[in-house]
Amino acid sequence: MSERATTSPVMGAREWGMLVTLSVVWGGSFFFVEVALADIPPLTLVLGRVGLAALCIWIWLAVSGRLPRLGLGLCGAFLVMGALNNALPFTLIVWGQVHIASALASILNAATPVFTVLLAHLLTRDERLTPAKALGVAAGFAGVVVMIGPEALSGLGVAVFAQLAVLGAALSYAFAGIYGRRFRGLPSEITAAGQLAASSLLMAPLALYVDRPWNLAMPTLESWGAMIALAVLSTAFAYLLYFRILKTAGATNLLLVTFLVPVSAILLGVGILGEHLSAGQIAGMLLISLGLLVIDGRLARKLMRPRDGSGQSRPCLPISSLRRAQKASMASSRSGGKAGCS
Repeated sequence: MSERATTSPVMGAREWGMLVTLSVVWGGSFFFVEVALADIPPLTLVLGRVGLAALCIWIWLAVSGRLPRLGLGLCGAFLVMGALNNALPFTLIVWGQVHIASALASILNAATPVFTVLLAHLLTRDERLTPAKALGVAAGFAGVVVMIGPEALSGLGVAVFAQLAVLGAALSYAFAGIYGRRFRGLPSEITAAGQLAASSLLMAPLALYVDRPWNLAMPTLESWGAMIALAVLSTAFAYLLYFRILKTAGATNLLLVTFLVPVSAILLGVGILGEHLSAGQIAGMLLISLGLLVIDGRLARKLMRPRDGSGQSRPCLPISSLRRAQKASMASSRSGGKAGCS
């Protein structure tokens, strides 16, 4: 992948706000899925989720007069993105969770940012692996393990193929984040619509063959409502946010959402269902927060910024300004300090 830019994308307050919002709507998807699965089999639910979401965004584009003209090359790219970001990982996770506990699946899925930082380092020029990223991702992954409960790891080594399937889904998500960078020149709503339509085309034959939905009983109103909420909030709206964050903050920062989703799911359970936080969950959330702070880096830079004699931190200078200031300080006997940041 050729990239001209070499400056690593950064997360501002707007990007962090969108990332937290994305984690909330994806965290809420666990509730919707649990309700819908009472009457709707998994693959049919996945097809309904991506199909209704695609329909919503395409109708919105048509009503607003922004229907795009898509060439064959772009349609092919959407098919690849749909496979990497929806069809393949959804199928692998659904199959894996038949054989392993959901808690272990959640921990294995939290490997997504780990795979992403490694792939981004190898395949991009502007999202290189740094010590801060490595430390932050390690702390975030440890936080997920602590929050869900280390006892979930007792299942490691049992149903190995199912565990590899969930890890394969995490790897697929990581590749999708890297591959999706090529859509940064498109509006996020067009990218989301194209990906979801492609995912629907890929999922339809599998769902029809395996689940044979025409033989199923009519779902209840609760299941219909859950699937619609899953499609509109946790898929259509979520992917509008997804591609907007990917465009401005990069794949590595975007897929940190994997650490935040279980946090949002637990806090939603506390706020809506009256569940209680355990000490392990609180400790895990603190570890995740620490990891995100380390990756963000602004707090560390502020703490490490050199201070003048009054104890006030001095702003960092750009490299060009730093060199000019160093030359000036060598030429001037009045200069009593060094410019820039160490």
